[in-house]
Amino acid sequence: MNRKKRVQSRSLILAFAPMDHAQELSTKNLVGVIEASAEMLQRFKGSINRLNVYPVPDGDTGSNLALTFQSVLDEVRANKDNLSDIDLCVKAISKGALMGARGNSGVIFSQIIRGFAEGVKRSAITGDDFFQGVIWGLGIGSDLADKAVLKPVEGTILTVARKAAAVAGSLPETDQVTSIYQIRDGSVEALLDTPRLLPILAAANVVDAGGAGFVLFIDAIAKIVDPDYREWERTWLNQGSPGPSEFVNAIDDQGSPFGDVSELKYEVMFLLESTDAAVDGFREVWAGTGDSIVIVGQDGIWNCHIHTDDIGASIEAGIEAGRLRNIRVTDLSEQVSEERWVVAAQGSGAPDPLGVSDEGSITSVVAVANGEGIGRIFRSMGVNRIVMGGQSMNPSTADIVAAIDELESDKVIVLPNNPNIIPVAQLASELSSREVVVLPTSGVIEGFAALMEFDPAASIAENVDSMSASVKRVVAGEVTRAVRSSTWSGGKISKGSYLGIGRGGILSVEPRLVDVSKKLLEMLISPGAEIVTVIEGEGSSQAVTREIYEWVASKWSQIEVEIHHGGQPLYPYLFGVE
Repeated sequence: MNRKKRVQSRSLILAFAPMDHAQELSTKNLVGVIEASAEMLQRFKGSINRLNVYPVPDGDTGSNLALTFQSVLDEVRANKDNLSDIDLCVKAISKGALMGARGNSGVIFSQIIRGFAEGVKRSAITGDDFFQGVIWGLGIGSDLADKAVLKPVEGTILTVARKAAAVAGSLPETDQVTSIYQIRDGSVEALLDTPRLLPILAAANVVDAGGAGFVLFIDAIAKIVDPDYREWERTWLNQGSPGPSEFVNAIDDQGSPFGDVSELKYEVMFLLESTDAAVDGFREVWAGTGDSIVIVGQDGIWNCHIHTDDIGASIEAGIEAGRLRNIRVTDLSEQVSEERWVVAAQGSGAPDPLGVSDEGSITSVVAVANGEGIGRIFRSMGVNRIVMGGQSMNPSTADIVAAIDELESDKVIVLPNNPNIIPVAQLASELSSREVVVLPTSGVIEGFAALMEFDPAASIAENVDSMSASVKRVVAGEVTRAVRSSTWSGGKISKGSYLGIGRGGILSVEPRLVDVSKKLLEMLISPGAEIVTVIEGEGSSQAVTREIYEWVASKWSQIEVEIHHGGQPLYPYLFGVE
């Protein structure tokens, strides 16, 4: 039966069946898609994580997507009425996606999930069948995801989602089983094309990890639509061997795995209270003002981010569109990538109840820490609530919101201390009823530097200014081990080699931990440096730490060396130079 006839016959049935029964069926199918997606992403998260374009142990897209979908599923199952009422179900899905989003991939996918659910709801209300809702939902979800990043990098999950929506919107009149596999074929075609669009993927011989997760989402839909669904062979999940020799240092000055990056001087961020129509015009103005533009929001509140050379024009565009709150301008000492799809995550954290009391404080601080030792240091520096997470785990939106809500103060600064947690922290700031500013610290060392200037008795604006200035004065570096063989601008990288990484990407590669640490520090320390901070993590040793200390003391007698035990996983040493 072709799709037109199928819809017509379905409509005849609905004429004699209660509308709530049709909506209940759509709700059941929608929940089924979420359940199947959660199961598939959990099963294949390790394979998606291994689609890593960089030799450091930071592949986490699969973990982030699996945890995001699990949060959605938990929210839906929290109330049995969500399983039969389409309106309640869609609200639960949107909330679960928003609160459970982890990392950039999870934040982007939260928009896709939200749009998909809205499409299914629309078909249920209009009396169309579930598959019509799938078609509408893929289109709405892709649009919402694209709007979240005004200048998306092609070759990512956004590209694959857009292709799926285009195929769905132009399907011939055929049955739903044939149709869903045509959508899948289009998605796979777009996924396999991602290496052509992103040279960094071609160099690493992998497809985009987020796009691979999206294809599993399509498979989950097919599992609900096709009663005879069978598992597919997904050869792209077995990729991951090193690519051609032209694969050089992939991390540019932004700490970004992409080559197309901003060279603009300022980062401008604010919350915008406005209407959808006004925001559409605002987007067009911003498109000509800068790049790395991200505008995400709903229900009249929008979180806006841009890199620009014209601060005034960027802010004036927002004023013309609505009311601004939490304006923050940063002079970028390092550029921030528009999207970083592959950073580490294996679990979630909860607010630390042992944080410093903020009773009587004007401004409070929430910080993300990826080691108990780092948590202790943060507490000693006045952090009021700690969320466990970072390079080996990504906290959810809900984790950060919970930490904010535990505080007494109405003014809160959040230190994410990891580039992949920044968008989640920004999302949490939108959801909180308090005035929250996210200071986009990309590492623990930057978090320490910011806290050196924190004053709980000062206003939030004063603290943001002084803490931001302190972050700019620190030069950070980190040491880890290569999880795969690869190459860089200095030659080959063998699996297990130690990597010294700074803001410019890989700066040193050595077989011995002490040698790579010395070479990295030699590049980080510049004339006028006064303090070197060493944070020991898992894999460090007293012997290596002592040798680093003595080497720095003999080579730069004027420099003071501070050593702390952080306990962070995956990174034996974190360095900071002030």
